[in-house]
Amino acid sequence: MSFDLEGFLPYRLSVAAAQVSRRFAALYGAEAGLTIPEWRVLAHLNRSGAVSVRDINVKVNLDKSIVSRAASRLEQAGLVRKSGHAGDGRLIALELTPDGQELMGRLGRIAEAFQAELLAELGPEAAGLDRALDRLIARGG
Repeated sequence: MSFDLEGFLPYRLSVAAAQVSRRFAALYGAEAGLTIPEWRVLAHLNRSGAVSVRDINVKVNLDKSIVSRAASRLEQAGLVRKSGHAGDGRLIALELTPDGQELMGRLGRIAEAFQAELLAELGPEAAGLDRALDRLIARGG
């Protein structure tokens, strides 16, 4: 068979994404002991304000049950709080607590430094990769 998995673009994108994600996870894990789902929930809440688990699961590309478990751990840690959703009484809204906001301030600086490191690794090809990723993400799944 002539199929070359190593040259298959979807496979290569997946491998690259996993490697970069693990590198970054090591940084925020060392700073705050967070898992990948916990980081994604915090980062989304930092940008969006109070939203439902359903809203988060759509934006961060994780199953609703994984987002729910991460949100529960973050609530127990005092980093997020749950309240009634303003738009839909059946939903629970999540938002950062002051401790969560302070942590995201620190993690945001770590994220910015990591992104700068990645961009330096990519060099002049970074802009082209960014445009290509934008096209792939805009197409959706």
